[in-house]
Formats: sequence, C-alpha cells, structure tokens
Amino acid sequence: MSIWLDKNSKVIVQGITGREGLFHTGRMLAYGTNIVGGVTPGKGGTKIESGQPVFNTVKDAVDATGATHTIIFVPPPFAADALYEAYDAGITLAVCITEGIPAHDMLKVVATTQPMRIIGPNCPGLVSPGRSLVGIMPGHVFAPGRVGMISRSGTLTYEIVDGLTKAGLGQSTCVGIGGDPIIGTTFVDCLREFANDPETDAVVVCGEIGGSDEEDAAAFITDHLPNKPVVAFIGGRSAPKGKRLGHAGAIISGNFGTPESKLAAFAAAGVPVAERPSEIPRLVEERRAARV
Repeated sequence: MSIWLDKNSKVIVQGITGREGLFHTGRMLAYGTNIVGGVTPGKGGTKIESGQPVFNTVKDAVDATGATHTIIFVPPPFAADALYEAYDAGITLAVCITEGIPAHDMLKVVATTQPMRIIGPNCPGLVSPGRSLVGIMPGHVFAPGRVGMISRSGTLTYEIVDGLTKAGLGQSTCVGIGGDPIIGTTFVDCLREFANDPETDAVVVCGEIGGSDEEDAAAFITDHLPNKPVVAFIGGRSAPKGKRLGHAGAIISGNFGTPESKLAAFAAAGVPVAERPSEIPRLVEERRAARV
C-alpha cells in the first residue's frame, strides 16, 4: 500500500450528484478508484448512472458500504459542515476539493476533527498511480514507481509528474496538499509518511511563496530523511511582495514567506532546488545516483 490510499480503499463522494462531483466521479471510476457510493441530501435511495448508490447522509453511506475515504465537492459555505459530518461518521481520510472555505472555519475544523486525515482544502487530491485516484488530477500523466510527490499547486503537480513519467521515473504516491493558508495536511505530515514508506526512495517537494511550510519541511528533511533524496521547486519566485499569486496562501507579507527564506532553508538541508520544473527529473536521478 502506498501512503493513505490503495486499490481497496472504499471511497464515497460528498456532492456526488452535482456537476463537478458527477464529472469527477466518472473520471475516478475510469482510473479504477473503488467508489462505493455518494451523498446528496434529499436524493437518498437513488443511483447515479454508473450504478453507485446515493445516500442522504455520510453516516448512512458508511453504514451501508463500509467506506473509509471521502472526497468533498461541496460549496464553500457548507464544506466545513461536510468535513464535520465525515468525521462524525468515522471517515479516516477526507479529500476536500472546495476552494474558498473561510480560514476561520478551517481553523476550527482542523483543530477538532483529529485523527481524521484531511487533504486540502483547495487541493487536487491524491493518487496512488496504477491503483487509485481520489481527486481531480489527470490520471494519464501518472505511472507507478518509487518517487513520492508533494505539492501546494495542482497545475505544477501535473507538469512535474508528466516530466517524471516521461523520464521513466514513476511515482509511489502524489499528494496535492492545497494552496490555502489553513490546510489539514502539511509537507511535514507527508514527509513523515514517505520517510517510513518502503515503496518510496526519493521525494519531490513542490512549494511556493507564502507561509512557512517549506522551511518546516527543510528542517524535517535534515533530521528525518537522511537516506532518501529530496528535490524541491519553489513557484512564484518572481512575484512582488504583497501580491497574491493564485492561491490564498501564496502571498509574501514583509519578510515572511519569501522565496529567499525557502531557498536558504532547502540549501541548509542539502536539498537541490530546480530553477524550472523541467530540471526535476535530472536532479532526482542525480540525487538517487549519489546515494547508491
């Protein structure tokens, strides 16, 4: 099993009958994800076209299917409640795709729903290549292998993974942790899992300006990943201070969250930082060769 997800993981979709939920359910099913049902209040007892049952509540879905994972396509005003409902029903991993959840809502959710693992919000999800995909990622760019991937950016994830795959470097697990200021799973959380994962022998960290996640990751790498090579990329290095770059968390305030601090932290940890995504496969191969 890769980290947090394998082909047997039972997944439900909260918001399964909505436009986005229905579309991405079809894509996940096509990839081989074990989607056992979905939730839309008021539509319990029906089925979607591919045959998955719809339930009124997450508890009903869990009781009927034994689901352990959920993916949430719920509008921002209601997404925090959807996470609480998943937690109350005993879900162990929730992927929250929703963008625009108020930060104050997420502060409370993250503080009160442990030990449920939350990926996101405002994320593309996670994938165990060749096994299961829970998210909105384009499955065709992934290939099974031994390189772990963690990213704050969905689009950069796909670009970097496509380059790795074309270079013959398959992936063990890829996690899009999300671009909001308050998220459920950090770089360090993922690195901790990859450090102990026998299926991962190298890791790519795709960060961006804003926040201190990358600095925290660099410190963790120094102490806990001495035998697994790590390569990094920092998006938004040319963005002016005070200018938000795409994600709500990608903003430099004063000297906080600057690319310089992130580059310095990775340099101190001995982690090479690519100037552009296309350099990452070469750096991974060089770092792996140096560890042999």
